[in-house]
Amino acid sequence: MARAIMGAKPAEAGPQLSLRPTDTQTATRTVLGGAALQARLRQKRSTAYIEAMTRLDAGTHLHGAQAAQATQDLLAAIRQELPDVAIDALPIGIVAKCYLGVPYEVHTLTCAGSIIQHFKAGEALPSLMERARSLAQHPGYAFIEVYSNRLITVSASGQTAIIDI
Repeated sequence: MARAIMGAKPAEAGPQLSLRPTDTQTATRTVLGGAALQARLRQKRSTAYIEAMTRLDAGTHLHGAQAAQATQDLLAAIRQELPDVAIDALPIGIVAKCYLGVPYEVHTLTCAGSIIQHFKAGEALPSLMERARSLAQHPGYAFIEVYSNRLITVSASGQTAIIDI
């Protein structure tokens, strides 16, 4: 069973965490599609974004409001990194190698559910995230962005590679 590292239950009070933009963000957003979207997703990721995504293991000690804020900060980093990408074209999650040690192998940030979980070796990840597991363990990648129709590998330097599925 997956171990929720940011609390066993979602925060009962407070704002709902989401990748959806606010009304002011919607008014200024230019939505990309087709070849423009493909080109945008190929762009190198920023240092700030990589640092935010690679700190997933660091949040294991947080609970309650702190955990919710840490998760919200990660989702905000995704929105900030890809502001011109439509909501339905944003990643559904992130998969990365877990550095907590045995028995944990990878961890995920599920953007829709705003949950960070650590998974043991052999333990199944959520349906679409499983396909990124072996890539996430590769030392050449900092993390893998999981989309409904593609995986994007991101190296520590921010270089990306798209794998269409």
